Amino acid sequence: MKTLLIVGYSAFDLGIFDEKDLKLTVIKRAIRKNLEAFAADGLEWLIFSGNLGFEYWVLEVASEMKADYHFKFATIFPFKTHGQNWNEANQAKLALFKQVDFIQYAYDAYQNAGQFREYHHFLISNADGAFVFYDEENETKLKYLVAQLQQTDNFPVRMLRFDALQDMADEMNQD
Repeated sequence: MKTLLIVGYSAFDLGIFDEKDLKLTVIKRAIRKNLEAFAADGLEWLIFSGNLGFEYWVLEVASEMKADYHFKFATIFPFKTHGQNWNEANQAKLALFKQVDFIQYAYDAYQNAGQFREYHHFLISNADGAFVFYDEENETKLKYLVAQLQQTDNFPVRMLRFDALQDMADEMNQD
């Protein structure tokens, strides 16, 4: 798998509002472990949509790993206006999504809900698989995209779920 779409919960969905939250240590360790496995399978490109939370944390971890694994990053924002109303701290995070190897905007501005279906279809058609942090027991608006990913033929989806994070936290506590 050379091109991987990154999808997952927002920081708000997870109740993580502080970069020093201990949950982030576990999440980032799980991200690193998964990215190492993807790299061993030939991963070259990571595709982001510019969302804060899981996508941002993957971008942070992958950026740390870039020198060793030669990852390339693409951000395909849904709209040119994405994040324009965010606060200063989130604007700084948004800037990281714009300092990538490839950047594109699907649309100038939001016009109708159909744009999201087309945008998601475009993302899926330009990736070989997805790395998704989502658990059906903690449903959010991501459920539609996750269902679309899972229903796509010959499109592997690696799920990161809360039970896997709990196992990792238990491992870390034993160290």
